Amino acid sequence: MTLVVPPSPSGPAPDDPTGPAAAPAGLLHDRGATGAHGDDAVSAAVVRLSGEYSGRIAHRAVVRVVRDCRRDLGGSPVGALPELVERLARYRLDRCIG
Repeated sequence: MTLVVPPSPSGPAPDDPTGPAAAPAGLLHDRGATGAHGDDAVSAAVVRLSGEYSGRIAHRAVVRVVRDCRRDLGGSPVGALPELVERLARYRLDRCIG
């Protein structure tokens, strides 16, 4: 089952890291994560991949892809999430530019 949430008509919330201003790395947490490891997996991957794809893919797109990957990997072992999230996100980002 997939839950689809329509975007807000007024745009992203001020505290949303996908908004116009880039948020500090510590604030880039996956709101759907079920523990500290999930949040760490998202924030660490966003920091690394944003730097890696800088100039080729917008920061907002990197955040979105990483969050989607974290959600898709929700049933994975918590200890493996950081590596799995980053690998899947890198694969998806490469497909966008490749």
